[in-house]
Amino acid sequence: MSFWDRIKPSTPAATATDTRLSPDGSRLELTWDDGARSAATAQLLRQQCPCAACVDEWTNQRTLDQTKVPADLRVKQLQQVGNYALTFNFSDGHTTGIYPWKLLREVTQPIS
Repeated sequence: MSFWDRIKPSTPAATATDTRLSPDGSRLELTWDDGARSAATAQLLRQQCPCAACVDEWTNQRTLDQTKVPADLRVKQLQQVGNYALTFNFSDGHTTGIYPWKLLREVTQPIS
């Protein structure tokens, strides 16, 4: 154990080892380093966007009206951001959210 671990111990966040986007872009499936699998619709991912346009930077209150995100929304493209997150290009033109693994683990639903 290092000096820093003793001062501020932390458990490493789960990391996705595999990401699969459905052919039509409607669903994302993730496989995690602990063997768990989870999934979310594009609509849910968009509703949970953490960017400054969707969440007030000062109050942390969601400014995006989640009811206005259409059910037929699609992910046109996804990209890994470093070793810690994904970013999505949604069919509504939104591209600015960075989704850390921790957030993705929280908002996706387990699958078997």
